[in-house]
Amino acid sequence: MTTALITHPACLHHELPPGHPERPARLQEVLKALDAGEFRALLRKSAPQAAPEALVRPHAREFVDAILAAIPESGFVRLDSDTIASPGSGEAALRAAGAVVLGVDMVIAGEAKNAFCAVRPPGHHATQNRAMGFCLFNNVAVGALHARAVHGIARIAVIDFDVHHGNGTQAIFESDAGLFYGSTHQSPLYPGTGWPDETGVAHNIVNAPLPPGAGGAEFRRAFETLVLPALAKFEPEFLMISAGFDAHRDDPLAQLRLDESDFAWATEKLCASAEQLCGGRVVSTLEGGYDLEATARSASAHVRALMAA
Repeated sequence: MTTALITHPACLHHELPPGHPERPARLQEVLKALDAGEFRALLRKSAPQAAPEALVRPHAREFVDAILAAIPESGFVRLDSDTIASPGSGEAALRAAGAVVLGVDMVIAGEAKNAFCAVRPPGHHATQNRAMGFCLFNNVAVGALHARAVHGIARIAVIDFDVHHGNGTQAIFESDAGLFYGSTHQSPLYPGTGWPDETGVAHNIVNAPLPPGAGGAEFRRAFETLVLPALAKFEPEFLMISAGFDAHRDDPLAQLRLDESDFAWATEKLCASAEQLCGGRVVSTLEGGYDLEATARSASAHVRALMAA
């Protein structure tokens, strides 16, 4: 078995006003990097559109309907202060969520050892009933609840190393003891959540906030002392990764000082944990990362580690 790479050209058609950091070039550069010869063995798949029943597991049906109805025929529509839709945004969001659903299906069926979903818009800020932080639907939560509803997976974990706390994923997971969310992120920083005392209904939420200026040593320490032990204690049957690369030292939106070797290390640790806990079943999806070159290098390091698992 190999690593699946799941994407779709529609994810490039989520256009935003000039100067917005969540631009199509982010995904273009990641895909360009993953076209290198070393990634020839990737199993490349086209992302389907997520079905309505998949979207309404983590989201209110009224919210899903409202987002899709808000997609403009031309120009831009502001969904919140920094989350904007254009004519291509609806299909892009459906493909982004659908990619994670397909990744779950492929890994559970044994068609791939693990999967990376190279998609946009990102998802981890989207709550049950609110689009925010560049996110329309919560892609990783859609995938997690699909794994439960369709495949009977009872215990699912998401580990999130985006520089911003995934408030949406936490909000969807925190009241369900069968779902685990662990996050390293800069604090203070948008969206202002992710404190250590946010622990969920059954200590199923673990937050490891890092101060501005923290680097690889602090990140790895938080992973080894907080995130990985809590993950092992939870004993998931399936592991998902919210792979944001905006904690890179070159990223313009935050002040952590990681580099691509830190993302590779974290991926290796997570894959090793998954091997012990859940048969190596891992699905990862792209979240943030706004310096084009740093994001492409970091995604390459992440996928390289998935392939080596």
